[in-house]
Amino acid sequence: MIGTLETGHGLWSALYWLLSLAVLFLIAYFIYSSGGKTVKASGDKGKPFLSGNEMSKEETHVKSSNIYWGFTEALKSYYTPLKGEHTGDVNDYVSWFVVVLAVVLILAGGL
Repeated sequence: MIGTLETGHGLWSALYWLLSLAVLFLIAYFIYSSGGKTVKASGDKGKPFLSGNEMSKEETHVKSSNIYWGFTEALKSYYTPLKGEHTGDVNDYVSWFVVVLAVVLILAGGL
């Protein structure tokens, strides 16, 4: 039998969590199964369109540069210097992580 973990803030039982997850899964499955089943991607129904104009899939594809344009444009002064530092080498990123973590730990420790 799975026991109950006593913490300082109440009881935690794995069975309650599993039961809760099962109930949430059943609710999500019910919502999913009650969706419309009449739509079929055959004929003209599967063709992409933009404002009623038929277009190819390549023309309707939204690139990430278009999605994040406003965000990157607003922070251009931040991103431009970072592009020069971007090497693509994982060792560089890990070393930066270690240096920043060391600084944070020193500051959190009170010097």
